[in-house]
Amino acid sequence: MPFQLSPGVNVSEIDLTTIVPAVGTTEGAFVGKFNWGPLEEVRTISSEVELVDTFGKPDNNNFADFFTAANFLAYARNLKIVRAASSSLAKNASIGNGVLIKNADHYNSNFINLEAANTAGMFAAKYAGDLGNSLKVSMYADTDYVSRSSWNATLWEYAEQFNGAPNTSPYAASVNGVGDELHLIVVDQDGKISGVANTVLEKFAYISKASDAITSDGSSNYYVNVINERSKYIYVINHAQDVSSNVTDTATWGLSAAGTTYAQGADQYTVSLSGGTVGDVTDADRIVAYDRFSNAEEIDVSLIVTGSANLAVVQYCIDTLAGNRKDCVVFCSPTRANVVSVGVGEAANNVIAYRNAIGISSSYAVMDSSWKYQFDKYNNAYRWVPMNGDIAGLCVRTDFERDPWFSPAGFNRGAIKNLVKLSYNPDKTDRDELYKNGINPIVTFRGEGTILYGDKTMLARPSAFDRINVRRLFIVLEKAIARAAKYSLFEFNDEFTRAQFVALIEPYLRDVQGRRGIFDFRVVCDETNNTPEVIDRNEFIGDIYIKPARSINFIQLNFVAVRTGVAFEEVVGRF
Repeated sequence: MPFQLSPGVNVSEIDLTTIVPAVGTTEGAFVGKFNWGPLEEVRTISSEVELVDTFGKPDNNNFADFFTAANFLAYARNLKIVRAASSSLAKNASIGNGVLIKNADHYNSNFINLEAANTAGMFAAKYAGDLGNSLKVSMYADTDYVSRSSWNATLWEYAEQFNGAPNTSPYAASVNGVGDELHLIVVDQDGKISGVANTVLEKFAYISKASDAITSDGSSNYYVNVINERSKYIYVINHAQDVSSNVTDTATWGLSAAGTTYAQGADQYTVSLSGGTVGDVTDADRIVAYDRFSNAEEIDVSLIVTGSANLAVVQYCIDTLAGNRKDCVVFCSPTRANVVSVGVGEAANNVIAYRNAIGISSSYAVMDSSWKYQFDKYNNAYRWVPMNGDIAGLCVRTDFERDPWFSPAGFNRGAIKNLVKLSYNPDKTDRDELYKNGINPIVTFRGEGTILYGDKTMLARPSAFDRINVRRLFIVLEKAIARAAKYSLFEFNDEFTRAQFVALIEPYLRDVQGRRGIFDFRVVCDETNNTPEVIDRNEFIGDIYIKPARSINFIQLNFVAVRTGVAFEEVVGRF
């Protein structure tokens, strides 16, 4: 108890109910080339619908990336995506030649102050890419029209989209401000976004030129804040007076409302955005994007999907990203040229050659054997797509149905979704060659579907860790126990702390054992491994011995015919 200076009762609580926490095992990570969405920012996507809404529909240039992500989401509900693009060529459409605004953080660091020196105009598309070139923005700022009939006579083409003319907001009126309201509308001029030209995408009524304007519920009504926070399509990057001779004398825009009479400018201001581009995505661009997943303390992911990434990117993900994190597995496929439109024997040689070109022995990586042919409903076409998104997805499905330490392969859990055919369906001879090289065959069996028919990692040496289920078992154990162990930091390395640690870990491992993840275990944390020398170095050692469960890869069935008069006891176990 703490020392007290005078008599009294002190009450304190000691919590000995700490448990080993559950850890996430279903979080995927992917970097892709998309037509829309923020650049170099991690976005969590839970469905294909959300994928389209955030990153746009696929086209002939990015379908492999899009469907890799979509295929993972067919099995899972948690994919963290970073959109990669050329930092030198990608541009957001604007009023001019385009401007690069990577994401919200980049906007807030470089554009939020609406610098008059900015030459990109008043508005910019929310994201880089030529989809932004389809946007038209129209604004009405004059408050002279007070009746519906006079409002309809303004000749503003979007007048009927609003109930009446902008005027003075209740907030501005309450502080003696005048004429602060405006209307703004965003239109898909060319139909590239909605599919129908001149579709109204968004409209914002009675928003304010006053920087401190608020609505009745207390939220900001300042047009800059409203557009930047609520629009899915545009940012405001300048006030009107800085960008157009059609909107004049608007220097009062952005001032506080108190006592301000806001200049009206011209009746309306309409502009089409242009200059939006994506640019080609290089290996360097993808690696920069994958770096967003490098910090295990900031972003929790378990499955790294590489899609159709080139060799250098795959090597980086395996050797650097997963190699440094040591809490996730990378999934990769051969290249399209390895397996599409080539003979069966040639495909096997190509896939093995690609595996050798990767040149890395790692239990934190898994390679499959094929691409799949699937229907693209967005373009009414069929596409060849790499299958590593599916294989990572099978691991998620296994987590949902059983546990991470079960194999994702085989007829129980290894069925592939959404395919017409495989680019390469290996026979038994090819499967033998692939498997001994650490490549997991994907096989279509007549009448039984397409199955992941192997569960090896890319670890070259014989080890328990050359199986997916064992690697993922240890990732779960290491991550969960490490999180629990951090609460022993800065405690005394004495018998009580060591006993508390053992009492914390053993029930967790018994639970895993009961769920068939391990055969046996032992936790040692006592004076045998925490010697005086260890204690004097301010260290604490817990040794955890695990006998992992192994998946069945080979089945031998012996059918023994015996004579009628022979007793089974005479022959059982002799063959």
